[in-house]
Amino acid sequence: MRRLILLRHAKSDWSGQVDDHDRPLAERGRAASPQMGRYLAKENLRPDLAVVSTALRARQTWESARSAFKRNVPETVEPRLYDAAPAKIIDIIRQTPAEVQVLLLVGHNPGFHELALGLIGKADPTEMARLQRKYPTAGLVVIDFDVDIWTELREHQGRLERFATPASLQK
Repeated sequence: MRRLILLRHAKSDWSGQVDDHDRPLAERGRAASPQMGRYLAKENLRPDLAVVSTALRARQTWESARSAFKRNVPETVEPRLYDAAPAKIIDIIRQTPAEVQVLLLVGHNPGFHELALGLIGKADPTEMARLQRKYPTAGLVVIDFDVDIWTELREHQGRLERFATPASLQK
């Protein structure tokens, strides 16, 4: 079994005149990132590896979230994740070492939303409908795959294990 966790970066700040890649987190994003990290840790969703987009908002999201884990999580900053289409993200996933059972990616929409919808074959209908409607900032999708290695990953093969957002954690 392999588990893929997709964490969309938290809300970013649009107020400055900075390049998209260099946008920092907004106040709301700075609050949501550690919240999602605490949720990951509390739910025992500790990744074996985190692969993070080079965009500042993605790196800041992970920096805040990872502090919830008692042990260090190995990480890689991956330039190909920035603004990546689903096919490119799947290529990154398939290059994951075999010893990694739980892979966390921190990146962006629309790529993450399209990827999640394309990978999920089984899901609770209510959760799937929520995900189809919107994949908000700091949203977390967990997809399980019955494969031995990442290169075996195929479309519509995964099972949506959960979809959590900062708003859903408040309920």
